[in-house]
Amino acid sequence: MTEATETEVRSRGSVGEVFWIFLRLGLTSFGGPVAHLGYFREALVQRRRWLTDAAYADIVALCQFLPGPASSQVGMALGLRRAGIGGMLAAWFAFTMPSAIVLVAFAYGVSAWGDLDGAGWLLGLKAAAVAVVAQAVLGMAKTLTPDAPRATIAAAAMILVLLVPSTVVQVVVIAAGGLAGLLWLRAREDAVPGDDSDLALPVSRRTGVICLSLFALVLAGLPILVALTTDPTLRLVDLFYRAGSLVFGGGHVVLPLLESETVATGLVGHDTFLAGYGAAQAVPGPLFTFAAYLGASTTAGPTGVLGGAIALLAIFLPAALLVLGVLPFWDRLRRVRAARRALLGINAAVVGILAAALYDPVFTQGVTSATALALAVAVFIAQTWWKVPAWAAVIGAGVVGFFVL
Repeated sequence: MTEATETEVRSRGSVGEVFWIFLRLGLTSFGGPVAHLGYFREALVQRRRWLTDAAYADIVALCQFLPGPASSQVGMALGLRRAGIGGMLAAWFAFTMPSAIVLVAFAYGVSAWGDLDGAGWLLGLKAAAVAVVAQAVLGMAKTLTPDAPRATIAAAAMILVLLVPSTVVQVVVIAAGGLAGLLWLRAREDAVPGDDSDLALPVSRRTGVICLSLFALVLAGLPILVALTTDPTLRLVDLFYRAGSLVFGGGHVVLPLLESETVATGLVGHDTFLAGYGAAQAVPGPLFTFAAYLGASTTAGPTGVLGGAIALLAIFLPAALLVLGVLPFWDRLRRVRAARRALLGINAAVVGILAAALYDPVFTQGVTSATALALAVAVFIAQTWWKVPAWAAVIGAGVVGFFVL
């Protein structure tokens, strides 16, 4: 069997396989979008070898360019690559539903739980996220920045993102990394690992065009329909679809927009919003599932479970359409000689961005005491040398944090 055939076999799987793996990730992936990328890499690149580090970095780089929840889009792309459209839906559903269900339940009674910010188990989970992200950054750096030019690009990207913390700057840094790769790494274009099957996707360019057209049509058409009908359900769909379509940078960035769209308009009370925000920090999975809480808490139109389901589907629909629309062209673009050189620089810049995120917000929020630092180090050693699965290490850190933090 040839190396290419072995890669082809590794890249295929069943919908059920994707579902159960992402369900485990959805139940244990604490720490926010950057930590999720670390969990994905540990589970799917390092442990199961679904794809190479370079192919994974390509997908991460693309999703950084797209609006919406970057980690969820990476998960969708991985599910799509593994088991087609069914795999994409399974990955999204399994990764998203655990936190969505918990947040809808919080919508019915989270105020009785009190303040979660100082909970010891939550502090333990944040400390574990530091170890998970650190392992991901080191592993990707070893593969994607093995020489001085690419290490320099990564370091420059990290410095710029730390000095100017902005999602716009992150996009600019990735673009600059691509330009640096095109101009500086020309002699190393043959160093791109992987083969032509590495990002092979069961989606045609025709399907991609249809999905991109549908994305734009819904984004432009929903406000018109809301104005013509004043239907409260359409209003809810429009609110969350726009949030998922126009926000770059993931969950923390979308929260201010959701506050202005829900609290300022009277759909959700201010105290209710803040209670849900605290709950959203305490659950695994994507922060965009906060939409389910808000949809269940609205004072007008669909509410409860129905409102939560509508809001959840509406905020994630743009992400799915963009992944299906853009990935077929990305797969072909990355094979162009100039694009392959640029990808070397882009991948190095992604490493730098993740390294910056390892410091802020992962380290600054996860290591709040000497005990938290000790717990993070213990989790790192358990994963790196004792090969403890990430989900087990995270749960263990939460238990330890409950008693000692």
